[in-house]
Amino acid sequence: MNVEEIRDFCLSLPQVTEDFPFDETTLAFRILGKIFAIIDLDNTEWFVLKCEPEYALELRERYPDITGAWHMNKKYWNQLNIFGTLNDKLIKHLICHSYNEVVKKLSRKIKEEHNIELLSIQER
Repeated sequence: MNVEEIRDFCLSLPQVTEDFPFDETTLAFRILGKIFAIIDLDNTEWFVLKCEPEYALELRERYPDITGAWHMNKKYWNQLNIFGTLNDKLIKHLICHSYNEVVKKLSRKIKEEHNIELLSIQER
């Protein structure tokens, strides 16, 4: 996937917005104000996603193009080399997983108010 495809896919998910919270080149994708994905438009090789801690470690062991995210809590954040060997299906799966990790932390009240549910990753 290229940056435009990643952006389009992230924005296709329910209630997702984008902004530049850190500087003019670091694009963040949010679900109800909570970041689930980050990409630096000056260095598009690396795409940062939130991940369940045990799954994060499993992914890093299995795929050389997935590592702990630089400048982020490596327990919860992975970075993906989108110019490496990862296929589009896996990248989309990991975007949905990241989205779900953030949605899981939202209160039931917030989820109900905004009609937010976990994504069915298999369907995406």
